[in-house]
Amino acid sequence: MFLICGLHVFSQDKPVHEIDANVFYGSILLHNKDISHLIKGHPTGVILSYNRKTFGANSWESRYNYPDWGFSFAYQDMKSEELGNNFGVYGHYNFYFLKRNLMLRVGQGIAYNTNPFNLEDNFRNRAYGSHLLSSTYLMLNYKSKPFWGGFGIQSGIAVIHYSNASVKSPNTSTNSLTFNVGATYTFNEEDVPNFVPKVKEKYTEPLKLNFAFRTGFNEGDEVGHGTYPFYIFSAYVDKVLNRKSRLVLGTELFISKFLEEEIKYQSIAFPNQATGDEDYKRAGVFIGHELKFARYSAITHAGYYYYYPYDFEGPVYFRLGLKRTFGKHIFGVVSVKSHGAKAEALEFSLGYRL
Repeated sequence: MFLICGLHVFSQDKPVHEIDANVFYGSILLHNKDISHLIKGHPTGVILSYNRKTFGANSWESRYNYPDWGFSFAYQDMKSEELGNNFGVYGHYNFYFLKRNLMLRVGQGIAYNTNPFNLEDNFRNRAYGSHLLSSTYLMLNYKSKPFWGGFGIQSGIAVIHYSNASVKSPNTSTNSLTFNVGATYTFNEEDVPNFVPKVKEKYTEPLKLNFAFRTGFNEGDEVGHGTYPFYIFSAYVDKVLNRKSRLVLGTELFISKFLEEEIKYQSIAFPNQATGDEDYKRAGVFIGHELKFARYSAITHAGYYYYYPYDFEGPVYFRLGLKRTFGKHIFGVVSVKSHGAKAEALEFSLGYRL
């Protein structure tokens, strides 16, 4: 949705379109022992993509070596009856290196799983607690230039991740490491324009104060506890280093209702671990970075709870997300908050930059 809303940003006089198709074969990585019984074979599938090339019509394009943007569809047979199959749709960017022979694709989207956890019919599927999953894939390919009527080839590796970010338990998730091979086709390849040269420029801004409200729904580790809302209030300052990078430092308050339910449960089931009187609220400090391209930014935060009366997954947390600005002051963010490799929540944020 972020990509669709911002397509007008990427306009250019002579758009160049490309499609590609890749088949893949791989293995599910054993990142958690709880899914060891689900790994039964080598997943296979296909990734179909549309790419629109950039040539520097917008200044951000030359800063990132003229990437492509586009959309992908992926089908993956997990080779496990319990895991079922996954169908995903993504928005992606292709970044180029080594004289544009090496391509790194970053795709983010949503997937549909055909056979999620069910207490009666599929209780062994600890990986997926819901039909709808958040999905990310990284693809690193050698990519040839078109050599015959617009056709080219590409091959490499990809990592495909599926998780519902603890919106519903269980949520052990899966990560697949795959080898792929495919073909590309560039339309009107003979009319490809030249790249607009990069202009060197220095740019900075003074410190700016930001406020953000983050919310969503999630569930604790125990199946059947129910889904509860959470609320996060953040305040932080940012320092613009250049057109691409921005550093942030701030504090935030977490009000997570699932944790209140978790404390009640633990006090009854394991009274030696909790009394039931612990405060479920938490407060933390965080540092981070924003990598900006056009109206979008890839955000990374690392935080530490300085107030957490009830210990849930430790004091350190992380946040990864995508941010979009609307005008000079308003911004929205979709992000995943985690403790190491364990996701806690999928956050939807609205913020204001003074």
